[in-house]
Amino acid sequence: MPHGLDHIVHAVRDLDAAAELYRRMGFMVGARNRHSWGTHNHLVQFPGFFMELLTVAEPEKLTGEGFAALFGDFNREFLAHHQGLSFMMLESTDVPADAAQFRAAGFARSDALTFERARKGPDGSAVTVGFSLAFARDPGAPEIGFAVCRQHNPQLFWNAALQQHANGASGIAGVVLVAENPTDHHIFLTAFSGVRELHAGSGVLTAPTPRGDVRIMDRAAFQTRFGVEPPDRSGGARLAAVRFTVRERKALHATLTAGGIPFTEHMGQTVIAPAAAMGATLVFDGGRDSGG
Repeated sequence: MPHGLDHIVHAVRDLDAAAELYRRMGFMVGARNRHSWGTHNHLVQFPGFFMELLTVAEPEKLTGEGFAALFGDFNREFLAHHQGLSFMMLESTDVPADAAQFRAAGFARSDALTFERARKGPDGSAVTVGFSLAFARDPGAPEIGFAVCRQHNPQLFWNAALQQHANGASGIAGVVLVAENPTDHHIFLTAFSGVRELHAGSGVLTAPTPRGDVRIMDRAAFQTRFGVEPPDRSGGARLAAVRFTVRERKALHATLTAGGIPFTEHMGQTVIAPAAAMGATLVFDGGRDSGG
């Protein structure tokens, strides 16, 4: 079964600065959350998808196996070299079955793992949310974390009030990886996404998922499509860009300008370059033209 996008991790060294940056870009940013293994986050919600702004705030807690190693240590090592997009999570309805499929394909990093944490519910009350994940690995992309995720109590997690963004962003259009040769990742992307028919052409490999598409581009295609330089690929493929849908471009531009966020218009998209977005390329697709 194809897996839609669930969330993307934007790993940063200064979580407060990242939250303020996203607020200045016009996003509604949730409260600070803490994981038992030492990572902290803020979430930016959309219908069925969220951005996870994350830092390793308490590295002394990164002990043992499980989430501490697969998620915490991974992001600590990532942040030792870069800031930017570190992890791609796809949605799952059966995490143990997905873990078994990853193992059969030779891409598993873990069995199904579960954790819980406290947070404020949609009505402001204290609730406990839980998640099951199974981690995967692409040998050609050691600097990207991959996992599938299922929420145990989604009604306690999603909050429509947190999905109303001043910049007009309304959902996830897709994510973009960059690689020297996208077709080298065809077998992994098929196994990980569950999408059996990938589209290839002009330096781009695409998996159209039920929620957003996953594209792997070579350097030339990325530069042509977004007008910015992709991240360094000397250590393998990298997670390079997130593409949001936006309702109305004029409001988006007004919000970014008011927040002092530099942006460019490129091929019908609004693009915020990595230098302005803490190592990530953030792209806004759709919406009426800014002159409208």
